[in-house]
Amino acid sequence: MFDQEAFNKFIIENKVIGFYEEPIKLKSGRLSSWYVNWRKIAEDVYLLDKLSDFVLDFVKDKEIPVDTFYGVPEGATKLGIITQYKYAKSQANFGKGSYTLAMGRGKPKDHGMARDRYFLGFPRGKVVIIEDVITTGSSLLENVKKLQEAGTDISAIIVLTDRDEKRDDGKHVSQLLLDMGIPYYPMSNARYLLPLLDMSERIKERIRDEFDRFGITRIDI
Repeated sequence: MFDQEAFNKFIIENKVIGFYEEPIKLKSGRLSSWYVNWRKIAEDVYLLDKLSDFVLDFVKDKEIPVDTFYGVPEGATKLGIITQYKYAKSQANFGKGSYTLAMGRGKPKDHGMARDRYFLGFPRGKVVIIEDVITTGSSLLENVKKLQEAGTDISAIIVLTDRDEKRDDGKHVSQLLLDMGIPYYPMSNARYLLPLLDMSERIKERIRDEFDRFGITRIDI
């Protein structure tokens, strides 16, 4: 079953979370003194194998129905493919045509049906979407829209790390997804991970200020 403490340890030991001496602009457009970067894990076959095991354990623990794992391009593409391959191979009905290996295009084609424009291998059955990091959720919501336009049955969203921030409209992305009838599951949360890390008092002060402005709750560090 999924071991939250072991997953948090995996994140910390592999330095997925780090800090900036001077704030930088994130993809969301916000300035931040800390980051969540899963790319180094995705570049290492051994670590990606371990990460996919955590995802499979998490889905089993939460009893999430799934036929296809789909990683949001491009941050979770590799993870989606590896997880789907291992999941399909473990099933009793594994055989020719039983499972698909889905992959999203980083840049859509200019023409064709939605399934061809956005996907290299269309997700079938009950689809679990994997995202690496959530801040405001713009990229995730865009991909959800594409999948729904193509007629996909989305059973859940799984996020490796939630930065626990509100959007500019004051809502967390989970609220929007739940309004759409899509369950949302973060595998780790910044407000629990950050207090476990060593950082300077200067960085602590900046992070507390960030959470006061953008966080879904205040942070105790």
